Amino acid sequence: MRRLFLMFALMICAAVSASAQESFRWVDFHPDGSAESKDQDIIVWVTRALQGERWTAIREIGVLYDAALVVTTERTDAGASPANDTFHVWSVSLKSKLLTPILKGVNLRWQEPIQFAPGTARELTVLYDDCRECAATTYFTALYYDATQHTFAARWMRGEQTLPVWTTSVAQGVTETQAYAALPGTDGGEFLGAWSHFDFGTQKPAQDYVFRYDRDPLRGLERTLSLSGKDAEAMKDRICSAQLPAGGIARGQDSDMCQQRLHPDAKPGAQRRVVTTPPSNNQGRSFPPGAKASHN
Repeated sequence: MRRLFLMFALMICAAVSASAQESFRWVDFHPDGSAESKDQDIIVWVTRALQGERWTAIREIGVLYDAALVVTTERTDAGASPANDTFHVWSVSLKSKLLTPILKGVNLRWQEPIQFAPGTARELTVLYDDCRECAATTYFTALYYDATQHTFAARWMRGEQTLPVWTTSVAQGVTETQAYAALPGTDGGEFLGAWSHFDFGTQKPAQDYVFRYDRDPLRGLERTLSLSGKDAEAMKDRICSAQLPAGGIARGQDSDMCQQRLHPDAKPGAQRRVVTTPPSNNQGRSFPPGAKASHN
């Protein structure tokens, strides 16, 4: 029994040690002695895996277990501004060099990680746009390690894009006001709440679309919930009153829509706006009108 107890204790210590060593980390690109030799091996491995693909530079490499999360940029013209680069996000197997494309777009912005459920790892989150110098749509997603496939993946994938959370394009004669925020849940996890209000003028009554984006606690898969009634009203209040630190995932709290909800007796535009110009990393769009709740 004493030997069994000792073996059990050693197994626990080994598991804890392995868990501590296998946390997500970003690769150091320095070629001098400050970088770990294994990082240089990973850079060479990833570069070889990307052979045959279109890219100008490797922007980031993150490693977890047997997979690398890779961000590359592409510049079509050598004289073009880096601001016009397009990006690709890939998953590279550190065992087989298998290359899996995940995302592509422009203006990639890293956000604060989100913990969708207590006791689970926090997941990297990003915002990005689908085009430049156009009526762009901004998308949100969380990047995570899929243990079943041994690859990195993106949540809320719909075709080639993820979760639309902001738009500058609406039909003629329609005004859309949007707001969203990452909020704490009652179970200790976090989720994204989004509210979009469509004003059709004299054409027809205004319409509201309120959504909650989180992870199913039973299946571990991301889900989209369309809210109505009291649930929708409560979510509007939470989104508009969200107070987040710099870098937090939120936008639209300074809109007249939110200010009128928080201060119903005030005249439109009379409230002092908290933010006049949203930071470059705080952009997004609400879910498109008429969309049904779905489970991915």
